[in-house]
Amino acid sequence: MNKIAGLLIAISSFMAGQQQMSLSDCEEAFQKNNLQLLAEQYNINMADADILQAKIWELPQLSGQINAYNPEGKKVFDIGSAKGAQITQLIYMGGKKKNEIAFSKSNKELAQLQFSQLLVDLRTQLHATYFNLYYEKLKLGNTNKQLGYMNDLLSAYRVQSAKGNVSLKDEVRLQSLVIQLNNDKLGINKNILEFEQNLKVLTGISDDIEPQLSDADAKEILAAQPFGDENELKKKALENNSDYLYFLKLIDNSKLYSQWQKSLNVPDLNVGAGWDQNGGTFKNEVNLMLGIPLPLWKSNQGNVEKANYAIQQNQKNAEYQKLNLETKVQAAYKTWKSQYDQLAEIKATDLSNMELVYDGMLKNFRKGNVNLIEFTDFMDSYRETALQIYDMKNEIMQSAEQLNQLIQTKIFY
Repeated sequence: MNKIAGLLIAISSFMAGQQQMSLSDCEEAFQKNNLQLLAEQYNINMADADILQAKIWELPQLSGQINAYNPEGKKVFDIGSAKGAQITQLIYMGGKKKNEIAFSKSNKELAQLQFSQLLVDLRTQLHATYFNLYYEKLKLGNTNKQLGYMNDLLSAYRVQSAKGNVSLKDEVRLQSLVIQLNNDKLGINKNILEFEQNLKVLTGISDDIEPQLSDADAKEILAAQPFGDENELKKKALENNSDYLYFLKLIDNSKLYSQWQKSLNVPDLNVGAGWDQNGGTFKNEVNLMLGIPLPLWKSNQGNVEKANYAIQQNQKNAEYQKLNLETKVQAAYKTWKSQYDQLAEIKATDLSNMELVYDGMLKNFRKGNVNLIEFTDFMDSYRETALQIYDMKNEIMQSAEQLNQLIQTKIFY
Protein backbone atom coordinates (compact mmCIF):
# COMPACT_ATOMS: atom_id res chain seq x y z
CA MET A 1 0.00 0.00 0.00
CA ASN A 2 2.85 2.37 0.92
CA LYS A 3 4.58 1.62 -2.38
CA ILE A 4 1.42 2.48 -4.32
CA ALA A 5 0.99 5.74 -2.38
CA GLY A 6 4.62 6.65 -3.01
CA LEU A 7 4.20 5.94 -6.71
CA LEU A 8 1.11 8.15 -6.91
CA ILE A 9 2.93 10.99 -5.12
CA ALA A 10 5.88 10.69 -7.52
CA ILE A 11 3.58 10.76 -10.55
CA SER A 12 1.61 13.74 -9.24
CA SER A 13 4.80 15.70 -8.46
CA PHE A 14 6.13 14.94 -11.95
CA MET A 15 2.91 16.12 -13.59
CA ALA A 16 2.87 19.23 -11.40
CA GLY A 17 6.17 20.27 -12.97
CA GLN A 18 4.70 20.00 -16.48
CA GLN A 19 2.08 21.97 -18.34
CA GLN A 20 0.23 20.74 -21.39
CA MET A 21 -0.02 23.75 -23.68
CA SER A 22 -1.19 24.33 -27.22
CA LEU A 23 0.78 26.60 -29.52
CA SER A 24 -1.78 29.39 -29.03
CA ASP A 25 -1.39 29.02 -25.23
CA CYS A 26 2.36 29.42 -25.62
CA GLU A 27 1.88 32.49 -27.82
CA GLU A 28 -0.37 34.09 -25.22
CA ALA A 29 2.19 33.48 -22.47
CA PHE A 30 4.95 34.71 -24.76
CA GLN A 31 3.26 38.06 -25.42
CA LYS A 32 2.59 38.58 -21.72
CA ASN A 33 5.87 37.39 -20.22
CA ASN A 34 8.73 37.56 -22.74
CA LEU A 35 11.32 39.85 -21.21
CA GLN A 36 13.03 40.75 -24.50
CA LEU A 37 9.71 41.88 -25.91
CA LEU A 38 8.83 43.87 -22.79
CA ALA A 39 12.26 45.53 -22.80
CA GLU A 40 12.02 46.46 -26.49
CA GLN A 41 8.67 48.17 -25.86
CA TYR A 42 10.50 50.80 -23.81
CA ASN A 43 12.33 51.97 -26.95
CA ILE A 44 8.96 53.13 -28.30
CA ASN A 45 8.21 54.85 -24.99
CA MET A 46 11.61 56.56 -25.12
CA ALA A 47 10.89 57.69 -28.69
CA ASP A 48 7.64 59.26 -27.42
CA ALA A 49 9.69 61.07 -24.80
CA ASP A 50 12.04 62.35 -27.53
CA ILE A 51 9.04 63.76 -29.44
CA LEU A 52 7.87 65.47 -26.27
CA GLN A 53 11.35 66.89 -25.72
CA ALA A 54 11.58 68.14 -29.32
CA LYS A 55 8.41 70.20 -28.79
CA ILE A 56 9.81 72.04 -25.78
CA TRP A 57 11.24 75.52 -26.38
CA GLU A 58 14.15 77.10 -24.58
CA LEU A 59 13.14 78.84 -21.35
CA PRO A 60 12.96 82.65 -21.40
CA GLN A 61 15.87 84.30 -19.62
CA LEU A 62 15.36 86.94 -16.97
CA SER A 63 18.27 89.14 -15.97
CA GLY A 64 18.69 92.31 -13.99
CA GLN A 65 21.25 94.79 -12.75
CA ILE A 66 21.69 96.92 -9.66
CA ASN A 67 24.28 99.50 -8.73
CA ALA A 68 27.40 98.06 -7.16
CA TYR A 69 29.14 101.37 -6.40
CA ASN A 70 28.03 104.98 -6.80
CA PRO A 71 31.20 107.05 -7.42
CA GLU A 72 29.36 110.35 -7.06
CA GLY A 73 27.75 109.57 -3.75
CA LYS A 74 30.49 107.14 -2.81
CA LYS A 75 27.96 104.52 -1.83
CA VAL A 76 28.08 100.73 -2.23
CA PHE A 77 24.97 99.04 -3.57
CA ASP A 78 23.11 102.31 -4.07
CA ILE A 79 20.07 100.57 -5.50
CA GLY A 80 17.55 103.20 -4.73
CA SER A 81 17.82 104.90 -8.09
CA ALA A 82 19.89 102.53 -10.25
CA LYS A 83 18.10 99.33 -11.22
CA GLY A 84 17.26 97.54 -14.45
CA ALA A 85 15.80 94.24 -15.74
CA GLN A 86 15.57 92.38 -19.03
CA ILE A 87 13.69 89.34 -20.25
CA THR A 88 14.62 87.56 -23.49
CA GLN A 89 13.26 84.61 -25.45
CA LEU A 90 15.01 82.58 -28.16
CA ILE A 91 12.86 82.38 -31.30
CA TYR A 92 13.73 79.44 -33.59
CA MET A 93 13.95 80.40 -37.23
CA GLY A 94 14.05 78.35 -40.43
CA GLY A 95 11.59 75.68 -39.19
CA LYS A 96 14.08 74.15 -36.73
CA LYS A 97 11.48 72.95 -34.25
CA LYS A 98 9.18 71.59 -36.94
CA ASN A 99 12.06 69.64 -38.49
CA GLU A 100 13.28 68.36 -35.13
CA ILE A 101 9.79 67.13 -34.24
CA ALA A 102 9.38 65.43 -37.64
CA PHE A 103 12.74 63.69 -37.17
CA SER A 104 11.75 62.51 -33.68
CA LYS A 105 8.45 61.14 -35.00
CA SER A 106 10.36 59.28 -37.70
CA ASN A 107 12.59 57.77 -34.98
CA LYS A 108 9.47 56.46 -33.26
CA GLU A 109 8.36 54.77 -36.48
CA LEU A 110 11.78 53.11 -36.69
CA ALA A 111 11.43 51.93 -33.09
CA GLN A 112 8.01 50.46 -33.89
CA LEU A 113 9.42 48.58 -36.90
CA GLN A 114 12.27 47.23 -34.76
CA PHE A 115 9.71 46.06 -32.21
CA SER A 116 7.64 44.41 -34.96
CA GLN A 117 10.70 42.59 -36.30
CA LEU A 118 11.72 41.39 -32.85
CA LEU A 119 8.16 40.16 -32.28
CA VAL A 120 8.29 38.19 -35.55
CA ASP A 121 11.74 36.76 -34.80
CA LEU A 122 10.84 35.67 -31.28
CA ARG A 123 7.48 34.23 -32.38
CA THR A 124 9.31 32.23 -35.05
CA GLN A 125 11.70 30.94 -32.38
CA LEU A 126 8.69 29.99 -30.26
CA HIS A 127 6.99 28.08 -33.09
CA ALA A 128 10.23 26.40 -34.19
CA THR A 129 11.05 25.32 -30.63
CA TYR A 130 7.49 24.10 -30.03
CA PHE A 131 7.54 21.88 -33.14
CA ASN A 132 11.07 20.69 -32.37
CA LEU A 133 9.95 19.63 -28.91
CA TYR A 134 6.80 17.99 -30.29
CA TYR A 135 8.72 15.78 -32.72
CA GLU A 136 11.51 15.00 -30.26
CA LYS A 137 8.85 13.75 -27.85
CA LEU A 138 7.42 11.54 -30.59
CA LYS A 139 10.89 10.24 -31.38
CA LEU A 140 11.43 9.53 -27.68
CA GLY A 141 8.17 7.60 -27.44
CA ASN A 142 9.03 5.51 -30.49
CA THR A 143 12.55 4.83 -29.23
CA ASN A 144 11.29 3.87 -25.77
CA LYS A 145 8.85 1.46 -27.38
CA GLN A 146 11.66 -0.27 -29.24
CA LEU A 147 13.93 -0.22 -26.20
CA GLY A 148 11.29 -1.82 -24.02
CA TYR A 149 11.05 -4.83 -26.30
CA MET A 150 14.77 -5.04 -27.09
CA ASN A 151 15.82 -4.84 -23.42
CA ASP A 152 13.45 -7.70 -22.55
CA LEU A 153 14.79 -9.69 -25.49
CA LEU A 154 18.40 -8.99 -24.50
CA SER A 155 17.73 -10.08 -20.92
CA ALA A 156 16.25 -13.35 -22.16
CA TYR A 157 19.23 -13.97 -24.47
CA ARG A 158 21.66 -13.31 -21.62
CA VAL A 159 19.98 -16.01 -19.58
CA GLN A 160 20.04 -18.44 -22.51
CA SER A 161 23.62 -17.51 -23.39
CA ALA A 162 24.71 -18.27 -19.83
CA LYS A 163 23.08 -21.68 -20.16
CA GLY A 164 24.78 -22.29 -23.52
CA ASN A 165 21.49 -22.42 -25.45
CA VAL A 166 22.35 -19.46 -27.73
CA SER A 167 25.69 -18.16 -28.93
CA LEU A 168 27.45 -15.19 -27.39
CA LYS A 169 27.56 -13.68 -30.87
CA ASP A 170 23.77 -13.41 -30.89
CA GLU A 171 23.79 -11.75 -27.50
CA VAL A 172 26.39 -9.21 -28.69
CA ARG A 173 24.34 -8.49 -31.83
CA LEU A 174 21.33 -7.64 -29.70
CA GLN A 175 23.51 -5.66 -27.29
CA SER A 176 24.78 -3.56 -30.21
CA LEU A 177 21.23 -2.67 -31.26
CA VAL A 178 20.29 -1.76 -27.67
CA ILE A 179 23.35 0.49 -27.42
CA GLN A 180 22.34 2.27 -30.63
CA LEU A 181 18.82 2.79 -29.30
CA ASN A 182 20.15 4.09 -25.98
CA ASN A 183 22.46 6.43 -27.86
CA ASP A 184 19.47 7.71 -29.86
CA LYS A 185 17.57 8.21 -26.62
CA LEU A 186 20.46 10.11 -25.06
CA GLY A 187 20.61 12.52 -28.01
CA ILE A 188 16.83 12.96 -28.04
CA ASN A 189 16.71 13.70 -24.30
CA LYS A 190 19.51 16.23 -24.70
CA ASN A 191 17.51 17.99 -27.43
CA ILE A 192 14.35 17.89 -25.32
CA LEU A 193 16.13 19.57 -22.40
CA GLU A 194 17.43 22.30 -24.70
CA PHE A 195 14.02 22.93 -26.28
CA GLU A 196 12.28 22.94 -22.91
CA GLN A 197 14.78 25.49 -21.64
CA ASN A 198 14.22 27.70 -24.70
CA LEU A 199 10.44 27.52 -24.27
CA LYS A 200 10.75 28.55 -20.63
CA VAL A 201 12.76 31.63 -21.61
CA LEU A 202 10.40 32.52 -24.47
CA THR A 203 7.15 32.06 -22.54
CA GLY A 204 8.30 33.04 -19.06
CA ILE A 205 6.84 29.78 -17.69
CA SER A 206 9.09 27.92 -15.26
CA ASP A 207 7.40 24.52 -15.68
CA ASP A 208 8.27 22.10 -18.47
CA ILE A 209 5.86 22.49 -21.37
CA GLU A 210 4.26 19.43 -22.93
CA PRO A 211 3.14 20.23 -26.51
CA GLN A 212 -0.61 19.70 -26.91
CA LEU A 213 -0.91 19.00 -30.62
CA SER A 214 -3.17 16.30 -32.00
CA ASP A 215 -2.18 14.08 -34.92
CA ALA A 216 -4.98 15.64 -36.98
CA ASP A 217 -3.73 19.17 -36.31
CA ALA A 218 -0.16 18.14 -37.13
CA LYS A 219 -1.31 16.60 -40.43
CA GLU A 220 -3.27 19.76 -41.26
CA ILE A 221 -0.19 21.94 -40.68
CA LEU A 222 1.95 19.62 -42.81
CA ALA A 223 -0.60 19.64 -45.65
CA ALA A 224 -0.86 23.46 -45.77
CA GLN A 225 0.66 25.14 -48.83
CA PRO A 226 1.60 28.81 -49.29
CA PHE A 227 -0.81 30.94 -51.27
CA GLY A 228 0.88 32.20 -54.42
CA ASP A 229 3.98 31.32 -56.38
CA GLU A 230 7.55 32.38 -55.70
CA ASN A 231 7.16 35.84 -57.28
CA GLU A 232 3.96 36.50 -55.34
CA LEU A 233 5.72 35.57 -52.10
CA LYS A 234 8.59 37.94 -52.89
CA LYS A 235 6.10 40.75 -53.50
CA LYS A 236 4.34 40.07 -50.19
CA ALA A 237 7.67 40.02 -48.37
CA LEU A 238 8.66 43.43 -49.78
CA GLU A 239 5.31 44.81 -48.65
CA ASN A 240 5.31 43.37 -45.14
CA ASN A 241 8.82 42.46 -43.92
CA SER A 242 9.53 44.80 -41.00
CA ASP A 243 13.29 44.50 -41.37
CA TYR A 244 13.15 45.65 -45.00
CA LEU A 245 10.58 48.37 -44.22
CA TYR A 246 12.93 49.59 -41.50
CA PHE A 247 15.65 50.29 -44.08
CA LEU A 248 13.17 52.06 -46.36
CA LYS A 249 12.00 54.19 -43.45
CA LEU A 250 15.65 54.86 -42.60
CA ILE A 251 16.01 56.68 -45.93
CA ASP A 252 13.11 58.99 -45.04
CA ASN A 253 14.55 59.37 -41.55
CA SER A 254 17.94 60.46 -42.88
CA LYS A 255 16.28 62.95 -45.25
CA LEU A 256 14.41 64.48 -42.31
CA TYR A 257 17.65 64.62 -40.35
CA SER A 258 19.38 66.36 -43.27
CA GLN A 259 16.55 68.89 -43.48
CA TRP A 260 16.84 69.55 -39.76
CA GLN A 261 20.62 70.04 -40.02
CA LYS A 262 20.16 72.50 -42.90
CA SER A 263 17.70 74.52 -40.83
CA LEU A 264 20.30 74.81 -38.07
CA ASN A 265 22.31 77.05 -40.40
CA VAL A 266 19.54 79.66 -40.19
CA PRO A 267 20.33 82.16 -37.37
CA ASP A 268 17.89 82.25 -34.47
CA LEU A 269 16.38 85.44 -33.14
CA ASN A 270 16.58 86.66 -29.57
CA VAL A 271 13.63 88.88 -28.66
CA GLY A 272 13.29 90.64 -25.34
CA ALA A 273 12.25 93.65 -23.34
CA GLY A 274 14.30 95.68 -20.90
CA TRP A 275 13.55 98.21 -18.19
CA ASP A 276 16.10 100.67 -16.86
CA GLN A 277 15.29 102.94 -13.94
CA ASN A 278 17.82 105.66 -14.47
CA GLY A 279 20.59 104.53 -16.82
CA GLY A 280 19.11 105.24 -20.21
CA THR A 281 18.10 108.27 -22.16
CA PHE A 282 14.89 108.46 -20.20
CA LYS A 283 13.95 107.59 -16.65
CA ASN A 284 12.15 104.25 -16.23
CA GLU A 285 13.00 103.51 -19.80
CA VAL A 286 11.41 100.42 -21.45
CA ASN A 287 13.28 99.05 -24.47
CA LEU A 288 12.68 96.40 -27.12
CA MET A 289 15.68 94.07 -27.48
CA LEU A 290 16.58 92.15 -30.63
CA GLY A 291 19.60 89.93 -31.22
CA ILE A 292 20.65 87.70 -34.10
CA PRO A 293 24.00 86.02 -35.00
CA LEU A 294 25.67 87.37 -38.12
CA PRO A 295 25.47 84.65 -40.81
CA LEU A 296 28.99 85.16 -42.07
CA TRP A 297 29.39 81.41 -42.70
CA LYS A 298 27.34 78.25 -42.43
CA SER A 299 28.10 77.05 -38.93
CA ASN A 300 26.54 73.61 -39.44
CA GLN A 301 27.77 72.79 -42.95
CA GLY A 302 29.79 69.72 -41.87
CA ASN A 303 26.77 68.07 -40.27
CA VAL A 304 24.70 68.83 -43.37
CA GLU A 305 27.21 67.06 -45.61
CA LYS A 306 27.38 64.13 -43.20
CA ALA A 307 23.58 63.85 -43.25
CA ASN A 308 23.56 63.83 -47.06
CA TYR A 309 26.08 61.00 -47.12
CA ALA A 310 23.86 59.11 -44.69
CA ILE A 311 20.99 59.36 -47.18
CA GLN A 312 23.11 57.80 -49.91
CA GLN A 313 24.36 55.11 -47.54
CA ASN A 314 20.85 54.18 -46.44
CA GLN A 315 19.68 54.01 -50.05
CA LYS A 316 22.41 51.47 -50.84
CA ASN A 317 21.59 49.50 -47.68
CA ALA A 318 17.92 49.38 -48.70
CA GLU A 319 18.87 48.08 -52.16
CA TYR A 320 20.99 45.38 -50.52
CA GLN A 321 18.21 44.44 -48.11
CA LYS A 322 15.76 44.13 -50.99
CA LEU A 323 18.06 41.78 -52.89
CA ASN A 324 18.85 39.84 -49.72
CA LEU A 325 15.16 39.47 -48.81
CA GLU A 326 14.16 38.29 -52.29
CA THR A 327 17.02 35.77 -52.30
CA LYS A 328 16.05 34.46 -48.86
CA VAL A 329 12.40 34.08 -49.86
CA GLN A 330 13.41 32.21 -53.02
CA ALA A 331 15.70 29.86 -51.08
CA ALA A 332 13.17 29.31 -48.28
CA TYR A 333 10.39 28.55 -50.74
CA LYS A 334 12.53 26.07 -52.70
CA THR A 335 13.61 24.39 -49.47
CA TRP A 336 10.02 24.07 -48.28
CA LYS A 337 8.86 22.81 -51.71
CA SER A 338 11.53 20.11 -51.96
CA GLN A 339 10.83 18.89 -48.42
CA TYR A 340 7.08 18.98 -48.98
CA ASP A 341 7.37 17.00 -52.22
CA GLN A 342 9.72 14.52 -50.59
CA LEU A 343 7.28 13.79 -47.77
CA ALA A 344 4.35 13.68 -50.22
CA GLU A 345 6.03 10.74 -51.95
CA ILE A 346 5.62 8.76 -48.73
CA LYS A 347 1.97 7.74 -48.70
CA ALA A 348 -0.04 7.15 -45.56
CA THR A 349 -0.33 3.51 -46.61
CA ASP A 350 3.48 3.29 -46.71
CA LEU A 351 3.71 4.44 -43.10
CA SER A 352 0.92 2.11 -42.11
CA ASN A 353 2.62 -0.78 -43.90
CA MET A 354 5.88 -0.03 -42.11
CA GLU A 355 4.13 -0.37 -38.74
CA LEU A 356 2.39 -3.55 -39.89
CA VAL A 357 5.71 -5.04 -40.96
CA TYR A 358 7.23 -4.00 -37.64
CA ASP A 359 4.48 -5.75 -35.67
CA GLY A 360 4.72 -8.73 -38.02
CA MET A 361 8.47 -9.05 -37.52
CA LEU A 362 8.02 -9.02 -33.75
CA LYS A 363 5.38 -11.77 -33.89
CA ASN A 364 7.27 -13.92 -36.38
CA PHE A 365 10.51 -13.60 -34.43
CA ARG A 366 8.75 -14.78 -31.27
CA LYS A 367 7.38 -17.74 -33.24
CA GLY A 368 10.80 -18.52 -34.67
CA ASN A 369 9.80 -17.79 -38.28
CA VAL A 370 12.49 -15.09 -38.58
CA ASN A 371 16.11 -15.61 -37.58
CA LEU A 372 18.05 -13.17 -35.41
CA ILE A 373 20.13 -11.68 -38.23
CA GLU A 374 17.04 -10.83 -40.28
CA PHE A 375 15.32 -9.45 -37.20
CA THR A 376 18.16 -7.20 -36.05
CA ASP A 377 18.77 -5.93 -39.59
CA PHE A 378 15.12 -4.97 -39.89
CA MET A 379 15.04 -3.38 -36.43
CA ASP A 380 18.11 -1.29 -37.20
CA SER A 381 16.58 -0.16 -40.49
CA TYR A 382 13.25 0.59 -38.80
CA ARG A 383 15.03 2.59 -36.07
CA GLU A 384 16.74 4.84 -38.61
CA THR A 385 13.67 5.21 -40.84
CA ALA A 386 11.35 6.13 -37.96
CA LEU A 387 13.70 8.90 -36.82
CA GLN A 388 14.14 10.18 -40.40
CA ILE A 389 10.39 10.43 -40.99
CA TYR A 390 9.91 12.47 -37.81
CA ASP A 391 12.79 14.72 -38.89
CA MET A 392 11.30 15.14 -42.37
CA LYS A 393 7.97 16.26 -40.93
CA ASN A 394 9.67 18.63 -38.52
CA GLU A 395 11.81 20.15 -41.28
CA ILE A 396 8.70 20.98 -43.30
CA MET A 397 7.24 22.86 -40.35
CA GLN A 398 10.55 24.64 -39.76
CA SER A 399 10.72 25.69 -43.43
CA ALA A 400 7.15 26.97 -43.29
CA GLU A 401 8.02 29.01 -40.19
CA GLN A 402 11.02 30.49 -41.99
CA LEU A 403 8.74 31.57 -44.86
CA ASN A 404 6.34 33.11 -42.37
CA GLN A 405 9.23 34.95 -40.71
CA LEU A 406 10.34 36.44 -44.04
CA ILE A 407 6.95 37.31 -45.50
CA GLN A 408 5.21 38.35 -42.27
CA THR A 409 1.67 38.01 -43.53
CA LYS A 410 -0.71 35.07 -43.77
CA ILE A 411 0.43 32.85 -46.65
CA PHE A 412 -0.58 29.34 -45.52
CA TYR A 413 -4.25 28.51 -45.99
